[in-house]
Amino acid sequence: MLEVATRRRTQAPPPHVVLAALVHPDRDPGRPWLHLLDGERRPVVVGAGSPRTVLWTSLWDERPDARVRFDAQPRDGGTDLRWTLLVHPPAPDAATTRRLRRRLDELVNRDLRSTFDQ
Repeated sequence: MLEVATRRRTQAPPPHVVLAALVHPDRDPGRPWLHLLDGERRPVVVGAGSPRTVLWTSLWDERPDARVRFDAQPRDGGTDLRWTLLVHPPAPDAATTRRLRRRLDELVNRDLRSTFDQ
């Protein structure tokens, strides 16, 4: 698979809390964060390569082959979280890549992060 986008940001909680939220996004109904748009689907966790890695299926109907890998490392009491968008060739065009990257950034680095700030 090709890595077409990646982003790393810190999250306040430790890795086990962040990864639990990624594996079970609806676990805390008082802190919803995975709000899907038209053309998006609920991802399924298809693997965990290590205690600090989670792999999702695609979020997008248009790219059912896509995967999102999350890698979490401890950092200053919180988590250094990197998401990576993986696709089978051919890679999407630049505009599509930007749109998918922006959407993942919104979900993970805005919406998920905001649930931890409540």
